[in-house]
Amino acid sequence: MPQLRIALAQVNPTVGDLGGNSAMVSAWVRRAVEGGAHLVVFPEMVLTGYPVEDLALRESFGVGSRAALRALARDLADNGCGDVPVFVGYLDLDEVGPRNAAAVLHGGEIVARQYKHHLPNYGVFDERRYFKRGHGLDIVRVRGLEVGVVICEDIWQEGGPIAGLGRAGVDLVVSPNASPYERKKDDARLPLVARRAGEAGAPLVYVNQVGGQDDLVFDGDSMVVGTDGALLARAPQFVEHLMLVDLDLPGGAGKTDVAVDDEFTVRRVTVSDEPVAAYEPQYPPTIAEPLSDEAEVWAALVTGLRDYAQKNGFRSVVLGLSGGIDSAVVAALSVDALGADAVYGVSMPSVYSSDHSRSDAADLAERTGLHYSVQPIAAMVDVFVNQLGLTGLAEENVQARCRGVTLMGLSNQHGHLVLATGNKTELAVGYSTIYGDAVGGFAPIKDVPKTLVWELARWRNAEAEKHGETPPIPEDSISKPPSAELRPGQMDSDSLPDYALLDAVLDDYVEGDRGYEDLLAAGFAPEVVDKVVRLVDRAEYKRRQYPPGSKISFKAFGRDRRLPITSGWREGAKLPE
Repeated sequence: MPQLRIALAQVNPTVGDLGGNSAMVSAWVRRAVEGGAHLVVFPEMVLTGYPVEDLALRESFGVGSRAALRALARDLADNGCGDVPVFVGYLDLDEVGPRNAAAVLHGGEIVARQYKHHLPNYGVFDERRYFKRGHGLDIVRVRGLEVGVVICEDIWQEGGPIAGLGRAGVDLVVSPNASPYERKKDDARLPLVARRAGEAGAPLVYVNQVGGQDDLVFDGDSMVVGTDGALLARAPQFVEHLMLVDLDLPGGAGKTDVAVDDEFTVRRVTVSDEPVAAYEPQYPPTIAEPLSDEAEVWAALVTGLRDYAQKNGFRSVVLGLSGGIDSAVVAALSVDALGADAVYGVSMPSVYSSDHSRSDAADLAERTGLHYSVQPIAAMVDVFVNQLGLTGLAEENVQARCRGVTLMGLSNQHGHLVLATGNKTELAVGYSTIYGDAVGGFAPIKDVPKTLVWELARWRNAEAEKHGETPPIPEDSISKPPSAELRPGQMDSDSLPDYALLDAVLDDYVEGDRGYEDLLAAGFAPEVVDKVVRLVDRAEYKRRQYPPGSKISFKAFGRDRRLPITSGWREGAKLPE
């Protein structure tokens, strides 16, 4: 059977960095060529980074992307890599408008272009606003084998472009992707790729990007699936990786050069007709071990924080250390992402701060090795309270706001990125102080429910012990009852249901978009539903002003869920007869 060595380049581009991304592609192609690859595939829009959002509407950016693609083709040829076809995702621009495209570079030229056919009507990035749909199916003949190309969501469409390729006849399908991470996404991703390989009647090469882009995280997880749906090779998650795979392909695919249905016509381009001479495979397919759920989430959060900081030019981060579980987890994430020397933790005790909150913060600093300082805020709070005559909730909130001002002042003085330490549960019900603990440039656990925060803390400590290291998170921070410590004896349970119950209600109401009656039918008590729904609906204005944070769920605030701030609708309201 015909043989082909394929290189899957799972890389981490930066949106808008055409020069840097081009240099990255060149370097990885060089590695692939040195490994004897006959074909190199990069992720979706690797040249521009993804998602480009409103940059797609800027003509100068589209012109720049096309120019960078032409320059990249010449550069590859000049550097001795022109004989190997390279599939590169980029932003195209033609008389129709901007296109999400993939090009095949060979011999210093752009020999083929493929546009995304299926534009999504769901998910994290609605491309319908930005891109024009593609027409036609490009099939590229490489070493005598017919290679079809589909881009990202094209494989999610039942009976779409993949089916068209199957009817046209292909020996192999390559699918450049930029598919953001969500928990348990691979439960759907692998079976989907397997089904599409069967639909195409050919093995499918799925190449996904890796890294963080604003609030999105990409996990890689690139793979090769056989015609029978069997997983042949898989790259590790959350790391850049060049996966070389030697494949035996059936060959002899039928050639249809006419319209395969009313929507798709076939365009065939020949790069090379001469088959690869028989060789002894050097790269047998390997399958990376999948991560556990906690390890996967932790890696996503570390990746998102690291890339947000580094790609935006921050060399260090600063956060408040309260001794509680949220700030402890964010501190541990920061140390894993950036190194202890780049993390600055600040304890900001008030008159209501307990001794254990201070000692737990100091303990965490010693365990992780981060920079630690103490900045008491009692005197600052007194100025506001006395001058403005603040009492009750106003007095409580001014403490949080003094802490926010302190962190922002340190940020301005030293160039740190301020991290907000709130979790998804608090954000859902508005249990935070706007311009106080909600202040910051990035919120690492913004999409992490409170109960998962505890699970991650226990998992991270267990991993440390497994490797003979000091657990980074003090046991007291995990086990003690949560408290904002803004008044004497305050506990979160004074204002909120038990977190396990609260997260269960929020999972149905926020993630599942279930209504009031549905929540009651699920077994939740009316008084609990009334309280939680009211808190969530009233806090939309706070969520709009919260910093970005890594998305790990299907329904992340600020990216996937957006409700009117001004709204007369109330769940549970009596409807007119």
